Formats: sequence, structure tokens, C-alpha cells
Amino acid sequence: MYACIDLGSNSFHLLIARWQDGETRIVERFSNIVQLGEGVPLTGEISPAAFERGIDCLREFAEVMSQYPIQQYWALGTNALRLARNAPEFLSRALDLGLEVSVISGIQEAILVYAGVLSGLPRSDTTRFVIDIGGGSTELIVGRQDKRLSTQSLAIGCVSWRDRYFASLPSDAVALEALLDHATDEAIKVFAAAKHEVLRSPWSEVYASSGTAKMLAAVCQQKGYTEGEITLEALEALKSDVLECASDSAMLLPGLKDRRKDLLMPGWAVLTGMMRTYSLDSLRFSSTALREGMLDYMMRNGTDTALLGKDWLPEISQTEL
Repeated sequence: MYACIDLGSNSFHLLIARWQDGETRIVERFSNIVQLGEGVPLTGEISPAAFERGIDCLREFAEVMSQYPIQQYWALGTNALRLARNAPEFLSRALDLGLEVSVISGIQEAILVYAGVLSGLPRSDTTRFVIDIGGGSTELIVGRQDKRLSTQSLAIGCVSWRDRYFASLPSDAVALEALLDHATDEAIKVFAAAKHEVLRSPWSEVYASSGTAKMLAAVCQQKGYTEGEITLEALEALKSDVLECASDSAMLLPGLKDRRKDLLMPGWAVLTGMMRTYSLDSLRFSSTALREGMLDYMMRNGTDTALLGKDWLPEISQTEL
């Protein structure tokens, strides 16, 4: 059996799988909202509360893993651990639990995200645009099969945007809408920096992975839109509901989990800004992401990150295991 741990800026994920009949079979999935990246872009450090939440989660993961005959595991840290000055202390505490965590670059993260999304799709010569909005960064990949045509990692995410623009909300409805519009405009500026590179290779399919896309796809579905699809039209129509939900502490939109309510406004601003920037009318939610890409890579290369960033091909054959 194999295990992958994804230490994201918003959520930590544990994936346990086995190799069976020539393919990977998922045995267990665990996910906890830790928000390790809370405040990191502003303070430069993981807060004491977030630090302990992260260690508590890793302790739980270690206990779960001890119940399985794990042959190999791989634990990767992303944006929060790339930025925080006290990341070495966090990694040391994780090692005390028996978990060695490697911190990868944004481009390496994008490579693994792309592989993970592809693992859940049929092989095709179609050019695809893959988007992963995380807690602290967003990865953008345009590719055709195993060839990446454009690979970008941008410093924008639902947790960082919440801390930057929505730490305190005005009670006035007009001011609240103006704040949401401002955060969306600022998101457009970030995505515009990669616009030339992203648009250089036209695509015909678009997929978005991870929590923000999952959250907004679920809310859109409850509003009567197609399951697993997010359209720009649906997001624009959802704006009044987003504002109402933010102004009413007791309100929860259908399809929205209470633990993600604080990420609804920043998530809407980031995703809407991205879709406006790249003129995306619609995209599909991908249930596979970084951790599936990690599993894919580990089956081929072990936990050696030396090939990440090179022309690594994620396709795996049984004989290579």
C-alpha cells in the first residue's frame, strides 16, 4: 500500500491506495480544513493556532497510516510552507511524528496537479486547460495528453484573498458589494499577468480542481445548473446570494458547507476573476487533483522530486512498478 499526504494552505489530505490488477485502487481518503496559510502572506509566518492545527492533523494522519501496511508514503507541502519563515520548525515537528515532508515549488505543484486531473480523464488528443485554486496559490496548466504547453503558478488563493480583503466585512450592503467587486478586480490583475502565456495554446476543454471549484460547483448545482459544471453566467447570477450569505451569519446557501462559508466570497472573487480574465464561459469540476498526481508520480519515480520540472511523462505501466 501507498500513502500520499498533501499539506495545502487550506486543507490537508491523506490518500491511501494499493496497486491492484494493473492500476491504483483508492483504499481511504481523509481531508481536514487546517488553513495552515491563514495570515501567512501578511505576517510571513504560520500562526500559532494554525501551526498546532496542522500538527494535530498530521498526528491523526500518522495514526491512520499505522493501521495499514504502508510500503511507501510521500508528504508534500505547498504555498504556506514555501512562504512561512517558521516552516522549518513545522517540518521539524512533523518529523517528530515520523513524517518527512518535502516542500515543492509552485511549478512542481502544477505538474502534479495536471497529472492528477489527467488521471481522472480518458486519454485524448484534446488540448485541456487545468486550473487548481488552492488556499494560497493557483496553478494553471495548458496541455495535450502528457505534454504541458504552459505551466503557471500564481500567488492567489481563497485563504490569502480572504485574509487580504475579507478579514472584516462592512455591514452596509453597498460597501460589501464594492468590496467584493474590488477583490474580483484585484484577482483579474493577478491572472492578467499570465494571460499571454495561458492564451498562447488554444484549448477546447477546461477543468478546475480542489476545494473552491468543488464548493462553487455544488452551490451552482443547487441553484439548478448542470451538475459538476460552473458557468460564468451562473457565477454572475450567484453574486447576490453570495453577498446575502456574507451579511447574514445564520444564512447558509444550499450546497455550501458551514466550514467553508468564510471562503465563499474570496472563492467567488478568485474564480470569477479568473474566468473573466481568460474569457471562460464554463468549466468542469475535476474530483482528482494534486494527491492523485502525487500517487501517479510515486508509482513511477518513488519520492524523488528530481524529475519534477523536467519533461516528466506521468503515464504508468504495470511493468514499471
